[in-house]
Amino acid sequence: MHDGNPQPVASTASAHLRLGGIVVALALLSACASRELPHGGAADDPAAQACAEWYRRLDATLERAGVRDAGSARIPGYPYLRLDRFTASFASQAARDDAVFDAWFARARVLDGDVRGVEIENLPAPALAGLGADRSEARARTASCAAKLAAHDRADPAARRAMLEAAVVPDDYIAWQRIAGFYALSAIPFSYGVDRWHAEARAMFHATHDGAPPAAPLARYAPPAEAALDAAGVAALLAHAPRDALGVPQFTADERERLYQSFAPLFELETGGAYDHPGALYWGSQAVPQVDATWPTVYRRLAYTRYHDKVLVQLVYTIWFPERPGDDILAGKLDGLVWRVTLAPDGEALVYDSMHPCGCFHMFFPTPRVAVNASPEPMFEWAFVPRPAPTLAAGERMVLRVATRTHYLQGLSSEPRDAGAPLTPLIYAEEDALRRLPLPDGGTRSIYRPDDGIVAGSERPESQYFWPMGIPSAGAMRQWGRHATAFVGRRHFDDADLIERRFRLTAP
Repeated sequence: MHDGNPQPVASTASAHLRLGGIVVALALLSACASRELPHGGAADDPAAQACAEWYRRLDATLERAGVRDAGSARIPGYPYLRLDRFTASFASQAARDDAVFDAWFARARVLDGDVRGVEIENLPAPALAGLGADRSEARARTASCAAKLAAHDRADPAARRAMLEAAVVPDDYIAWQRIAGFYALSAIPFSYGVDRWHAEARAMFHATHDGAPPAAPLARYAPPAEAALDAAGVAALLAHAPRDALGVPQFTADERERLYQSFAPLFELETGGAYDHPGALYWGSQAVPQVDATWPTVYRRLAYTRYHDKVLVQLVYTIWFPERPGDDILAGKLDGLVWRVTLAPDGEALVYDSMHPCGCFHMFFPTPRVAVNASPEPMFEWAFVPRPAPTLAAGERMVLRVATRTHYLQGLSSEPRDAGAPLTPLIYAEEDALRRLPLPDGGTRSIYRPDDGIVAGSERPESQYFWPMGIPSAGAMRQWGRHATAFVGRRHFDDADLIERRFRLTAP
């Protein structure tokens, strides 16, 4: 690997250090930009200036109290707007089309309103008192000021251009770590390690498919499916749902429920100990959230992705375990499994994928309607497919076989929803509830850290070895919107073009 001449290595290291300094400087500038005054405060409007001051005080209070929410990105200078990767992907279109801008602007306002509600709810009473308002008053004033500042910016072409230019969600890779870790070289052995895990995962899936006995007794869990729709019913629901100018369908609560129940999987868990029992997260006496297995729970989320000119619906299901036991570098408190279904416009599943809540072990399971596109780079973690998804017949649901201890997904099968085999019912809960869990002594707190969205206490020893790949605290559980899922290359679970780039349609 070395040619005997140390000079190129030294020069490369020096260049990396210089580039690292630039990255740090840019990060500092970005931090300063996030504290800029709101653009909406017109100098000749006392009410707008009062609102700008309110946001400054509110943000300072939230910062001191440590209750910021890190799941979405702020737009510097626009404190009433937030972005996820899906919303940010429409910025260039919004710059060219007023109707798209209005829908984009409305979505960014709703995202911030949701986050502000969570942050204010999580404020401790002493911090809230410092604002001179109770929770209800703080929410009302924030909503009023959002409307006031938005009205100014909506009518100001310069402000609109500035917000769209700044509408970028930073990725969840730390540039200086990749620079300091000589990523271009380190990625080579990491790529070999990824290939070894892929080979092991394929072997697991093939063994399960071929009838290998489970490593521990199987326990079966499934949420209710009384309101499940058949494919025609789902297609009709999707076709009749009104859509905004972005193409995002607007579902009623009942329609969302029907979608969740129509595609919810059955979890078939190898159960060798308490560490394999799924449950509801709660705050107890420990600094890390605990799992109450007496309330076996599946957390759900409605998400969206883009496929060329279409917006596709995604249904996300997550179960949590108390820990991944053991003394290896992957062991630690809390573990889980995330299962996602991406729907085609006709109501059929297009692609399934899965990961752990750390962003680890991302796998894809395409249906026969799609094929995998080639990776743009030889070593990139692109779209690992251990086995294609089984085709579901009418009235069937997906069955996920999950390994004991590691909680690896190791097999997929299908069975009728009314199969009648004994199972434990899973309780439905919204994933957003984890941003405001009740505390034992009153009040609420998010399970996620305010700066990076990581679940404190779930850190893994692997982060000491994997840091050159740039993922902060690799192996730790983290918040939706903060899942970097590739050590080699760059990939996020919520990338708006994740499915579009990796799969092409082979059947209508």
